[in-house]
Amino acid sequence: MNLGELPMILFTVITQLCVGMFVVLGAVQTIGATKYSAKAVDRLADPALFAIGPAMVLGLIASMFHMNDVMHVFNVFRHVGSSWLSREIVFGIGFAALGFLFCVLQVLKIGSVRLRQAVAVLTALLGIGLIVSQAQIYYSLVTVPAWSTWATWVQFFGTALLLGSLAVGAAFVMIIANRDRRIAKMSEAEIAELDDPRAEMPLGQKIRNFFTDKYLVDSATRTEVDGLLTGTVRAIVAVAIVTAGVLLIAMPMYVSSLASMGQPGIESAAHYATGFAVLRFGLLVVGALVLGLAAFFFAGAVPKQLRTLSFILVSGFILVLIGEFMGRTLFYEVMNRVGV
Repeated sequence: MNLGELPMILFTVITQLCVGMFVVLGAVQTIGATKYSAKAVDRLADPALFAIGPAMVLGLIASMFHMNDVMHVFNVFRHVGSSWLSREIVFGIGFAALGFLFCVLQVLKIGSVRLRQAVAVLTALLGIGLIVSQAQIYYSLVTVPAWSTWATWVQFFGTALLLGSLAVGAAFVMIIANRDRRIAKMSEAEIAELDDPRAEMPLGQKIRNFFTDKYLVDSATRTEVDGLLTGTVRAIVAVAIVTAGVLLIAMPMYVSSLASMGQPGIESAAHYATGFAVLRFGLLVVGALVLGLAAFFFAGAVPKQLRTLSFILVSGFILVLIGEFMGRTLFYEVMNRVGV
């Protein structure tokens, strides 16, 4: 592997993961609100927001090391009108900033619901713009035939949807498992007196209660959250399985098309005939398809099989994440130029 491309491997995969998570969370909140109370939806979705921010910051930091001088990052604002690279950084910073703002507004319930929805939609659009910019950077390089193809778009958006879905699913089961552990440690008197008077709480108490999960103890809300978890995990796993299937079909088609691009294409295709490539797709099959089907089955047994479901989803996400990093490594390895 060319270690010089490591910052871009980290940046593209991590940022696409973050965008995918945000979009999937938005879908969960929108669709979930049609069947469950806002309280139940928020208690499942809100904590997952905290995983996006640190990951996005890590990705942006990694991208800076791709530049010979980190201070060059400030030059990107001078070429937004003509450079997809500049647009990529601007969209990335905008997505991170608005994502942080939405997290604060949503968790502390600041502003109206419509205001928070508007911020969420704008954040999602910036995230999609980020992935479009990333894909266009490589697709527009006609001197690299292996990049200037439809497969670049499939890989980038496939990574976002696949990792975003599995990450949200894993986060959800971990959130509920943590909730159940905390409630198990509380006495009956503590459970009885701790309802959810959030609208009357001072800000400091809201923040403390959010991070301790102690205000979500009433059985009606817990039943709703468990029902939402079951439906959400199954939908998320279905999306991940379909996305993995598309990638497994598209990539062989892409490799076959490389052979028609002359010697540079043949040399690029050779990278997909290695054990490294076989392992990459093996992780995709096991993580997304095999463990995904298992998670779909065990989701119907929440909360009795919550520990098993947590293990399956977290393991599947880790395997697929490793596979996507390997896939992005292959993406950079196939760079063979033609012409000057």
